[in-house]
Amino acid sequence: MPAKGKKKGRGKSRGKKQKKPEVDILSPAAMLNLYYIAHNVADCLQLRGFRWPGAAKTKKGKGKT
Repeated sequence: MPAKGKKKGRGKSRGKKQKKPEVDILSPAAMLNLYYIAHNVADCLQLRGFRWPGAAKTKKGKGKT
């Protein structure tokens, strides 16, 4: 008979993380999305993670109005 407070079943192991699939940022779907959210080339590169040294840092989320 198992002791009180102990779980009998096995859960998922916490040590291993699932590997994220590689995403093609030049796919047609990604380009269409970028067309709607980017306003110029610098904005496009910044949204894709290619920031330049002198770029202003952006705040995420909604600002107070």
